[in-house]
Amino acid sequence: MGKGGNQGEGSTVREAPMPTFRWEEIQKHNLRTDRWLVIDRKVYNVTKWSQRHPGGHRVIGHYSGEDATDAFRAFHLDLDFVGKFLKPLLIGELAPEEPSLDRGKSSQITEDFRALKKTAEDMNLFKTNHLFFFLLLSHIIIMESIAWFILSYFGNGWIPTVITAFVLATSQAQAGWLQHDYGHLSVYKKSIWNHIVHKFVIGHLKGASANWWNHRHFQHHAKPNIFHKDPDIKSLHVFVLGEWQPLEYGKKKLKYLPYNHQHEYFFLIGPPLLIPMYFQYQIIMTMISRRDWVDLAWAISYYVRFFYTYIPFYGIIGALIFLNFIRFLESHWFVWVTQMNHIVMEIDLDHYRDWFSSQLAATCNVEQSFFNDWFSGHLNFQIEHHLFPTMPRHNLHKIAPLVKSLCAKHGIKYQEKPLLRALLDIVSSLKKSGELWLDAYLHK
Repeated sequence: MGKGGNQGEGSTVREAPMPTFRWEEIQKHNLRTDRWLVIDRKVYNVTKWSQRHPGGHRVIGHYSGEDATDAFRAFHLDLDFVGKFLKPLLIGELAPEEPSLDRGKSSQITEDFRALKKTAEDMNLFKTNHLFFFLLLSHIIIMESIAWFILSYFGNGWIPTVITAFVLATSQAQAGWLQHDYGHLSVYKKSIWNHIVHKFVIGHLKGASANWWNHRHFQHHAKPNIFHKDPDIKSLHVFVLGEWQPLEYGKKKLKYLPYNHQHEYFFLIGPPLLIPMYFQYQIIMTMISRRDWVDLAWAISYYVRFFYTYIPFYGIIGALIFLNFIRFLESHWFVWVTQMNHIVMEIDLDHYRDWFSSQLAATCNVEQSFFNDWFSGHLNFQIEHHLFPTMPRHNLHKIAPLVKSLCAKHGIKYQEKPLLRALLDIVSSLKKSGELWLDAYLHK
């Protein structure tokens, strides 16, 4: 029969061959209005989907025109489930002669890293100890209760007030580390339960927004310490970081502030103001501008609880001052811990490294101890956390020796230092960048 004839039962219908693409073509699609990316050699057009992506459109945009396989696997728990969303976006695959990785990324390092992740899975290192997280939540609630008891029993004098503020700042810092666990989907097997508890911890216990945190923090993990991609190094002209930025500012004669003194004014406007001034304002405005009413309701529940508890002791104005003093104390804790692993590392434009190499270039560790683990929310294992963001933090120390071995095999530096050294390095790093700026400003 002819081509238009009726095909008999049992006949085979050939599927049209899938289009193939070269990296040269894929890399052209890296605009906000035109986004392609590659996962397991499959090419996806995520232009429209990126606007609906739960993690925000920017984190997908940062991988436009690239292989995103390891990032995709790192951020998602149920690959089969999220794979359903990818199917309608599939437009083709890499041409057979094309390498799986773009821009000369190391296939050997990538292969070894994927084998390491498989080893971690076989060791059950992605399995959660729920008692561990229950105790963390319990000690936060206990500190909140102790704070109320101090004022109820001893009154609202200066000494009880200061002690209570430090207790609540500790509670807030620990709640910050705990929400980080749920935000990374590292507690429950089901993403939905992580999301629900995340909203409770960051919303009701801290008065912040889960969606604001997700959209911001996942960008940081996707492209750590990369200018124009990592929001954590967007310093709004207040600081110059790394080596590239101070040289650029110096050559262009940009002097918004005397950057050669940034290691000094850091103490005045960095740790004291980040949370009470910048984050607190940004979070509220983000929830309102995005009409994120669910997160706003959770945040309001925190403020209602706080003011209901402390207005009887201080009045409205006094409770506001008390709240901001707590934020002021917490901000110091947060800034020093989060910056000791990153600001001292390479900060540059995107060099398009493989996942393992890019995370090692931007992170370092602080020595393990019970205090360091608690104080930093296990972010002293920043390297392992960045490599395996969904791994429960109580298992990070178990994978660390294997990560060190992989670094040694490929000649990649694995940095670990004492806590005090890590904190002091923040200041010395700022000073070095400021001196680079001044030299370029004066002589280039």
